[in-house]
Amino acid sequence: MRRGKTFYFLSCILGLCLMSESKAQLTYLDHEKLVLVKESIRDNSKEYLPAYQNVLKQADRALMEGPFSVMQKKQVAASADKHDYLSLAPYWWPDPEKEDGLPWIRKDGIVNPMTKGENVDDPVKDRMFNNVRALSLAYFFSGKRRYAKKIKQLLKVWFLDKGTRMNPNLNYAQGIPGKNTGRGFGIIEFSGVVHIITAIEILEMHNNMPKQMDIALKAWLKDYLSWLQTSEFGVFEKSRSNNHGSLYDVQLVSLLLFLEKTDEAKIVLKSVFEQRIALQIEPDGSQPHELKRTKGLTYSILNLSALTKLAFYGKRLGVELWERTSKEGDLQKAYDFLYPYLDDTSIWPYEQLGDMKKARERLRRMFVNSGSMLGISNYCDIRSQLIQVTDIQQLLYPCIIP
Repeated sequence: MRRGKTFYFLSCILGLCLMSESKAQLTYLDHEKLVLVKESIRDNSKEYLPAYQNVLKQADRALMEGPFSVMQKKQVAASADKHDYLSLAPYWWPDPEKEDGLPWIRKDGIVNPMTKGENVDDPVKDRMFNNVRALSLAYFFSGKRRYAKKIKQLLKVWFLDKGTRMNPNLNYAQGIPGKNTGRGFGIIEFSGVVHIITAIEILEMHNNMPKQMDIALKAWLKDYLSWLQTSEFGVFEKSRSNNHGSLYDVQLVSLLLFLEKTDEAKIVLKSVFEQRIALQIEPDGSQPHELKRTKGLTYSILNLSALTKLAFYGKRLGVELWERTSKEGDLQKAYDFLYPYLDDTSIWPYEQLGDMKKARERLRRMFVNSGSMLGISNYCDIRSQLIQVTDIQQLLYPCIIP
């Protein structure tokens, strides 16, 4: 018996797993590939060691932080209920022509630091999402139960405890002072809910999720899913024809799959080609809704990554999105359009505020991740060009192709 398999067998005897590794499944990630990465780490593989050490470093730091809560912000939403999530639109600024600065005006791509302070929930929410992610991965790969204990504390305080829980809505996200108290565009801020789903699943598969807590968390997520599907803001965000609409679908399908609403997830996925891909990608592979932004490459990557995740879900459920092509736009054309810009010497002909080197690294990472998810070997070959070998995504999207 191989060393890795022996470890899993002994772990189960010690009560560290609920189901066999072969039967377990993660909603957002390819569980079978993660198991192979885990085996490689335990066999002292140098390929994954830097990223694994980074995960442990982040998780150990997360042990010392939090818990986090919507009650920590200094301001309160227009509802007067501090349990309601509150954030401000990041690219909006006080109008210098007005004495009171109202209403705020838009400066695309330039983040107003006033939208990221202690008055809102967005920064704290990000820390909670990121810490849960690091802790859950550290627990999955190391089996150390201290990480699981911290995950449960973070989830309990943010989602469940009556005195600290967040209400399951985003009615007051990305408001614009002088214009409104919230917008559907704020839904994108909760894209990290997929990390919560993964954390719950990892705790479940290792028999480390108390039953009542599991029930309560799923009840919260069901309420949030209902809000996404039926609220004015949710319906609005679903109608968007850019990265907001794509990321809305990723949230929606992730929640539907996690909550075992597979038929509903399939219905959404069957609409993706006509309502997302064909409308957002031109025959030459460009994404005009993203290219018109001040960070054209960043937003093209963001949107295409979301559409690729939907293709990954489609592959799992028998809804083909990657292989499907058209005379108009399709996913493969979108990748072909961006492929030349992997080369540092190529000139990006559209506007791109910020560090271009970071944007190119993000582009390379997208190709590698997509190669992992969809089994595309030539995309996986790009991993040799990656600079950030400690990136956690090295573990999550390994290029292991049958």
